[in-house]
Formats: sequence, structure tokens, C-alpha cells
Amino acid sequence: MRSAVDIASQVRTGRCRAEQVVAESIAAAHASQDSLNAFTLIDDEGAMTRARAVDMLIAQGKDPGPLAGVPVALKDIIDQAGLPNTKGGSFPVEPSSNTATVARRLGAAGAVIVGRTNLHEFAFGFTSENHWFGPVRNPWDLATSSGGSSGGSAAAVAAGVTPIAIGTDTGGSVRVPAAMCGVFGLKVTHGRVPLTGVYPLVASFDTVGPLARTVDDLTAAYLATAGDDVADPWSRPVAVQRPATRVDPATVRLGVITQWHDAPHAINVGRAVSAFVDACAGVGYKVEEVDEPSLAPIPEVTAASRAEILDVHGERFEKHPERYGPDVRKRLERSYGVTPHEMVVAARWISEARATIARLQSEGFTALVTPTVGTASKTIGNTTVDIDGSPVFYRVPLSSFTAPINAIGIPAIAMPITGTGTPPVSVQLVGPAWSEGHLLAVARHLEANEIVGYAPPPVTFSAATDR
Repeated sequence: MRSAVDIASQVRTGRCRAEQVVAESIAAAHASQDSLNAFTLIDDEGAMTRARAVDMLIAQGKDPGPLAGVPVALKDIIDQAGLPNTKGGSFPVEPSSNTATVARRLGAAGAVIVGRTNLHEFAFGFTSENHWFGPVRNPWDLATSSGGSSGGSAAAVAAGVTPIAIGTDTGGSVRVPAAMCGVFGLKVTHGRVPLTGVYPLVASFDTVGPLARTVDDLTAAYLATAGDDVADPWSRPVAVQRPATRVDPATVRLGVITQWHDAPHAINVGRAVSAFVDACAGVGYKVEEVDEPSLAPIPEVTAASRAEILDVHGERFEKHPERYGPDVRKRLERSYGVTPHEMVVAARWISEARATIARLQSEGFTALVTPTVGTASKTIGNTTVDIDGSPVFYRVPLSSFTAPINAIGIPAIAMPITGTGTPPVSVQLVGPAWSEGHLLAVARHLEANEIVGYAPPPVTFSAATDR
């Protein structure tokens, strides 16, 4: 199973053709559908046309870009001109007239989008159990959820259909499916990757980010898509930092925030994260427990975000509630109860949390450590998950460790811890604003030391085998 970096190198040097690689990925996408249901649309003709264009550039002696010929799966909430953007919903849609900035940048880097991935309806949920398109199934266990809302993107990457996929993350929607499918997922600083052409959920929390099987692939996708976009009011003109090629362990200082480990999680998750922390200390990192009451999550933050969701969906929901699936319909109905007091409390918490993160950065902390999810297994159709013998409403352990990070607006990376189960337990590194380069450099160092890393699940559909 080739990485994106290897594919691009081989395509750019003529050792293989983009057309061949993309054809293999398309075949894998089709072969996976009955099992995984990861795609809402597989773009056979368009993808092959783009792959031939990459090969033509190479034949002309031109460089198609750092992701030359790399197959990519794109979440079906991001515009591609000429293709429908269903957003995972039931409303009729026309083909998009424009292409989202993130998709254009992937194309400019030589990547080939092979299909649009299934998701939780309107990205408003954590399971990708879509009422209209059917559930995305986890390649570790087809009876279980792939996580959400970018579940199709995570499943496609984990199963080897594409080496890279793009998702969106508003409360954990890249990191949660990355964790449940055993791959890497990057949630960027709010404003780092443009939202132009991405259908909103909570625009002040929304981010776009990559999923991949290796840190180098994650980095390549990030560097191809990050950067300012004047068309996006949330974008910021902050220079994109490339990850350092090597890390001095003595300069890495990790904090374990006491208040971020209080959410419900299984014993095996806690043990795995503790072992991860010990392994980090073993390679020379400084690891400290930090007591920060101002970072203790509060329910008002999630509640307050519902006002933005109603701004997007309220009018249409009031006219056509039947066009929303049952779970999303219930969440929208509850959104009408948000109070001004909750919004004020949420704004205060966000401001204090951002100040605390900035202070920790000034004190020399590189990143903060939490689990990514409290459990890696949720049976499709069930509303509860088992936490060491006790049933817990699934959304609590799946969102509690990720959602506060979106409210603060800072970056985080989800990483599978080696040797911790099937799927492996995922750990989250959280950094200060604009620190994606540092997070990726540390993640690469951890991967090189085999502390974190991808392992193939039982169900795979390899798009490109090693040659």
C-alpha cells in the first residue's frame, strides 16, 4: 500500500503513471462500496480526465506539483464545479458552479479527487449514520460506526482506497473518525485552511483538514491546502510554517490538563494514553500534569453554537422539517432553546480559555495531551456505547475531548497509538494557534519512534500496492 508521498515521487519521475494509480483507486472505491458505503459519488470520468492531464504535464517536462497523481477523497460538503454537493442531506441540489478553494489547491498540487465521501447529514453529528445515504461502516468492524461527521473520508483512508482524504471539523469531525478508524487526522487553527466553498455548520468553529495513514502524507495535504484566502472572511494572513525535519526531544514540553481527562472514557483508553505519556518521557520529552480550572469544558459552549446552526438551517427547517433525518431533526428542534445567558457564558469561557492557552505557550508548552475519543467502538443503530459495563449516550465520549478545541480555535492532531487494540486507541495533541508545523514535526518524531502509527484494519481495498 503506497503512501501519497511515494505515489507523487513515482509519478513525477515517470516510474508510474497517474492514470494507472487513479484507475486503481477508482476500482478500490467501487469495490469498497457494498462493505463500507464510504462514497456518495465516485467520479470515474472526471478523475481519469484529471489523471491524464497530470501525465500530459509530465510528458511535457512540467512539474504537476507535490501531490502529482495522488488520489484524494473529498467530503461531500465541499464544492466541486460540475458535481452535486449533497451535504449528506435529502434536499435537491444542482451541480456546483464553483470549486472550493481547498479543492482547487489540491488540484493545483497535482492531486486527483476520485470521489465525494459520505458523512453525517449536514456534518451535524458524530457517527456518519446517514438517514438518506446509509451508514458509513468501519473497516475495523463493519457493524460499527466510522465516526463522524467525516466518516466516509476516514473509512476510505483506513481501508486503503485513497492515501489522503479531506474532511471538515466543527466539533471533532476530522479527529473523531480518524480515531475510530485508526488513522491520523489534523484539525487546523480556525482560519488556517479556507472555508470558501464549504457548506457551513458553525462558521466560527468550522475547519477543513486532512486524514491520512502517515504523518508525511498528512503534512503534504496540509501544506497543499493551508494559507490565506481573501475570499474567506474567516481566513487569516498568517505564514504557513513547514514542519522541522528533525525534533530535539529536550525541547518538547507536553502538558496533561487535569480538567481535559474528566470526560467519560474506557479504562483501556486511559491506560493507553498513560502509556503514551510514559513513552514520550522515555524518548526525552518533558511531560507535566497541569491543573487549569479555566479550561474545564462547560455545556454552554456547545449550546451557544446552536444559534449559528439555526442561522444556516432555521428557515429551511421550519418549512421542510421532514427533509431532515430523525437525529438531526431532534438536534435542530432543541437548538431553539438557546438563551442569551448561555451565549454570554460561552463567549466568556472561550476568551478565558484562549488566554490560558496563550499563557501556557508563553511558559514553553509545545502541546497538550488528551484522548481523542472515550471509546473507539459504537455499534451502528445504537444510541449508547459501553464504557466498562455502563451504557453512556454515544455523543458524550465521542465529542467531549474534541469539541472544546474547536471553540477555542486552536489546532490538534489525532494519532493512533501503536499496539493498543483493534482499532488502536487514539491520542490527541493540542497546540496553540498556528502551531500545525510544530504538531506535525512532533507527530513525525513519535511515528519514527513507533509510539504512534497506522496499522491496516481487517477490511482493506488497496488502491495501490507496493511495486
